[in-house]
Amino acid sequence: MIEDREPIRVALLGCGTVGTEVVRLLQEYPTEYAARTGAPVRVTGVAVRRPHKHPDVPEQLLTTDAAALVEGSADVVVELIGGIEPARSLLLAALRAGKSVVTANKALLAEHGSELYAAADANGVDIYFEAAVAGAIPLLRPLRESLAGDRINRVTGIVNGTSNYILSAMDSTGAGYEETLEEAGRLGYAEADPTADVDGFDAASKAAILASLAFHTRVGAGDVHREGISGIGAGDIEAARSLNRTVKLLAICERVFDEDGTESVSARVHPAMIPRDHPLAGVGGAFNAVFVEAESAGQLMFYGQGAGGAPTASAVLGDLVAAARNVVVSGKGPRESAHAQLPARSMDWTPTRYHISLDVADRPGVLSQVAATFNEHDVSISVVRQQGRGADASLVVVTHTAADSALRATVEQIARLSSVNEVASVMRVEGEPS
Repeated sequence: MIEDREPIRVALLGCGTVGTEVVRLLQEYPTEYAARTGAPVRVTGVAVRRPHKHPDVPEQLLTTDAAALVEGSADVVVELIGGIEPARSLLLAALRAGKSVVTANKALLAEHGSELYAAADANGVDIYFEAAVAGAIPLLRPLRESLAGDRINRVTGIVNGTSNYILSAMDSTGAGYEETLEEAGRLGYAEADPTADVDGFDAASKAAILASLAFHTRVGAGDVHREGISGIGAGDIEAARSLNRTVKLLAICERVFDEDGTESVSARVHPAMIPRDHPLAGVGGAFNAVFVEAESAGQLMFYGQGAGGAPTASAVLGDLVAAARNVVVSGKGPRESAHAQLPARSMDWTPTRYHISLDVADRPGVLSQVAATFNEHDVSISVVRQQGRGADASLVVVTHTAADSALRATVEQIARLSSVNEVASVMRVEGEPS
């Protein structure tokens, strides 16, 4: 009988919204988790800073001594603290003590993933982290297991719900960034300090994890080019709409080839205009979605709730079941795959496209001056459109693909032309042939 087997002992570090749901579900459905795992699953301790703040957790489970909990008799340590320290030290201690680890800590994985993987391998235990990138969405396991026999060429994702809510609301209401951010805070979609979300730090950590898995290469947070959405205004949203596009904060990870065939990995996070018929364009509110392009499987879409207590707990518990099963059968889960060892590509040499809006003088020769500047930097123009007259004269240019450094140099030189009053906006364009 499963109930008669030695239980799998679980130590939980941190018990916020997600941790509380993990404890609740394990206590509410013990028979189901035992059947899925092959042995009873029992929480033996929950480390928190302020025990009195957790009335829903049995008092006998609560402790403020996380280190002692890790050093104890647990078989699996679940980390939901977040941040780098003390999470890093605690997880390394757990792995070195022969305990498997489940974590939702994207920042830790992006900065110290290789150290954690090495410790797991050296001690014959597992590290699972499905909840680190897209909440409830089953994404990382398909990338590193289901698609292990395929070649992934590109991963494009909306992986931050706060930024997506803001941009979606700006698109639907026509409101500006600041007022939409304020509304997101009132509704609980934005933290009191939204920097990690709106400046792209959260998405960049997730991009590093996605690129590492997709391309079998160690990609760290420092390898990811990052731009946020705080500079996006209502005018940018309207400009996108006029071209039948919408603006999204995208995490883009792709293989890039030089003319001589040398391969590298580009990982970047930035706002971009995408066509309204692109699968990611319809992802609204605080939802997440990731679009995967593989050589044999083709195009795949993963969509769902990217945050929240219950959705994220679902992913954590899926990992916990997998880790516990391996404890029961003395098996091992998938290991780190970094055999490709591809170099990270600088954003300067990453091919991309720009949408550029210029306020220009209403006089002959403006277009030829601007076009000559593009030609000087070997950047070709895909679309050009003149609008208005007099003080309202403007010029909109969409480029073909070129190295990002060439595009930036072009914009900088255009800004110095006597016929250009202002470079009103610059935004990258993704999701359609160049």
